Amino acid sequence: MSEPIIVVDRLTRQVSDATGTLTILHDISFTLNARESAAIVGASGSGKSTLLGLLAGLDVPTTGKVLLAGSDLFALDEDARAAVRAERVGFVFQSFQLLAHRTALENVMLPLELAGARDARSRATEMLARVGLAERLGHYPRVLSGGEQQRVALARAFVVRPQVLFDLNREVGTTLVLVTHDTAIAARCDRQLHIEAGRLLDALPA
Repeated sequence: MSEPIIVVDRLTRQVSDATGTLTILHDISFTLNARESAAIVGASGSGKSTLLGLLAGLDVPTTGKVLLAGSDLFALDEDARAAVRAERVGFVFQSFQLLAHRTALENVMLPLELAGARDARSRATEMLARVGLAERLGHYPRVLSGGEQQRVALARAFVVRPQVLFDLNREVGTTLVLVTHDTAIAARCDRQLHIEAGRLLDALPA
């Protein structure tokens, strides 16, 4: 059996201010395999977004570790974590985060250009065609519908063929991790990770 894509081991995140120390995540542990989908669910303020940021190495835990495709994220410096993210992780933001002054094609080309890919234009063109936007390559976000903007964002995330994609899906063998309040979407995932007050309920004793 292949190694898990994500291993979360006793992850804790605390923040301190003048009033004291707040524990946002308490001793979280779980694993996710290739092609597996998981929904992180819980009430607002439960720690879902903090957990997602730690999985991507965008934040640093107080204790514990995250292995992403075998790399111990927090044994790496910030630049090395960014390199792992660029190779392994794709993001689709809820607000899409498209660059207004770049066309659909240029938005999708961007992560490839940052990675030094010589075939950025052809790969971006192919990916936009696969999401049904072959006729919209030269259009700017302001003239695209919300659904079209979302498809551009998906194309941008998929074009680097990440092993882990934070929003959608399995076609190219990705692992899906999403944060959602939508129970119907969560139910379609292989697993649901329920977070309550910073604790993974699945890990609590019955």
